[in-house]
Amino acid sequence: MRRPDRLRDRAVSAPPAVSWAGAGPYAAALRSGRGPLFLRRADGWLLPLEVERWCARADSVDLAVLDRCEGAVLDVGCGPGRLVAELAARGRTVLGIDVSEAAVDHAGRRLGSPPVGRRQGTGRVLQRSVFEPLPGEGGWGTVLLMDGNIGIGGDPRALLDRVARLLGPGGLLIAETAVADVDERAEVQVVDGTDGGAGRGAAVGGGAFPWARLGTPALLRYAGRAGWRTAAQWSAGGRRFVALRGLPRSRPRASGRTRIASSSAEPPNSTALISSQRARKPSVDKPVADR
Repeated sequence: MRRPDRLRDRAVSAPPAVSWAGAGPYAAALRSGRGPLFLRRADGWLLPLEVERWCARADSVDLAVLDRCEGAVLDVGCGPGRLVAELAARGRTVLGIDVSEAAVDHAGRRLGSPPVGRRQGTGRVLQRSVFEPLPGEGGWGTVLLMDGNIGIGGDPRALLDRVARLLGPGGLLIAETAVADVDERAEVQVVDGTDGGAGRGAAVGGGAFPWARLGTPALLRYAGRAGWRTAAQWSAGGRRFVALRGLPRSRPRASGRTRIASSSAEPPNSTALISSQRARKPSVDKPVADR
């Protein structure tokens, strides 16, 4: 199998860059392994972020999602890396990407690799936006948008288009949607609870960034218009998920483009959001665990 470790230099269209990836409440929450942490809209509305669950090991709901993955897996907005670590432990080829340095460092430690990045199997994490050039473009078997990361960039159409270009022909997108039937876009900040619960605590990077919240019906509408096929939709543990199948495509591949061999796992018989990815300068390339 040829590994997804070569970056392509093709420019990728992306939403405006708004940096929140440095130090702040999110980094502090990852260090402690707990919140409180929120997404706050301009009108003061708060969405709690599940830091404790993200920092824990993959739970039974996560494991059932990972059972559905096919081929090499790209985890977009991997956060502290619970899914990357589980997939690597299963022997999968997996890359987790996140713009947060703190998240990528945490994920690297979870994989058991030193910061210099060293292959020790099949797991790797990289500090990178989904809208930047990535390893293995056009060859991933599965792309994960978990924990509400369908909201990345605040433009579901643009994100679905980008994921379609990352997947191989007929590849699988698994997205976690909002429990409520919503379709909204807003400028948000990540804040902690230092104000005693009013949600006006310290903000990450001091700036707002675009985000979207989509329920399952809204995602299916966007996906249908873009040519995706619904493979499955399900609920488990108070969470909701959609699996979308990209259409087979016939188009010339750029010379030297990295391809990823596919090996599928059988899906089970039965049956959110901090790691947002906005464009960063392409010079930023921080592999923390290169397994």
